[in-house]
Amino acid sequence: MFKLAEDWGAAGRPYRDAVVDTLIDMMTGDASIVMLEADLGGASGTLKIQKALPSQFIECGISEANMMGVAAGMSSEGFIPFVHTFGPFATRRAFDQVYLSGAYAHNTLNIWGSDPGFTVGANGGTHTTWEDVALMRTIPDAVVVDGADPVQTEWVVREFSKSRGIHYLRCGRKASYKVYEEGSTFELGKGNVIRRGTDVLIVTAGQLVKDALDSADGLEAQGISAEVIDMFCIKPLDIDLLVSESAGKRAVVTFENHGVIGGLGDACASALMEAGVAVPFKRHGVVESFGQVGTADWLQAAFRLTAADLEETVKSLLD
Repeated sequence: MFKLAEDWGAAGRPYRDAVVDTLIDMMTGDASIVMLEADLGGASGTLKIQKALPSQFIECGISEANMMGVAAGMSSEGFIPFVHTFGPFATRRAFDQVYLSGAYAHNTLNIWGSDPGFTVGANGGTHTTWEDVALMRTIPDAVVVDGADPVQTEWVVREFSKSRGIHYLRCGRKASYKVYEEGSTFELGKGNVIRRGTDVLIVTAGQLVKDALDSADGLEAQGISAEVIDMFCIKPLDIDLLVSESAGKRAVVTFENHGVIGGLGDACASALMEAGVAVPFKRHGVVESFGQVGTADWLQAAFRLTAADLEETVKSLLD
């Protein structure tokens, strides 16, 4: 059961603390859980795991494809591997190993791809991923999650450890906003209606959940009632919820820190079309762009991913 934090939107703890502290807690009681890192332990905080549990930590260096192969091999021997690198390297660079050594061979890979989209900040275009969700959605039976805040992210990490398969978590490393109350629980494959509304449905995920709620507040002040779904689990998608909550709405807008091709928007569009839902629809995301260098806030504004940008998209559909 989930509940919005009373102070949602306030500064939260770093995402990496949620991931790493949760892993240390799980690994301390289960020697089969191992952490593999690609020379980013300082950035991700996983050096804390290396210090606390050195026998369960493997430094693979800047060799992401090899890291996925090692993790797949360990899975075949009964280990539960978690791996980390930046999102583009976890997906785009190492995709063949994830697909074949992982999924095709029926091994388990719990992948944390950090700094998605604008959260990459000053690392720039080479480290930017606007396509990781699109890639990972193509893997049969993969689970793809975009963590809204540290509370949800912690729950996802624990849940991933309980089942076999390819599990992909995208979330930042650093600053976060509070969305959910501590102790909230969720369900993979199920979206969360976090705000009720009657005019428009906003479907979002990840670090943009807070901005979607801000946008809904701004729209309400203009006489537009917006419902917000946190579709944190992009695959498998909660089609039943999407279809039921689209009924009677004047418009549906998806809002994602990702390219419009292959991501949350495309997943929702396909589901609604196949269900025969006829409603004005817009994918609000990044269109035909590479990454840039800048602060996270600057990049979010530059790629039109702010609450104000979302408000304009919603109003354009309702005019």
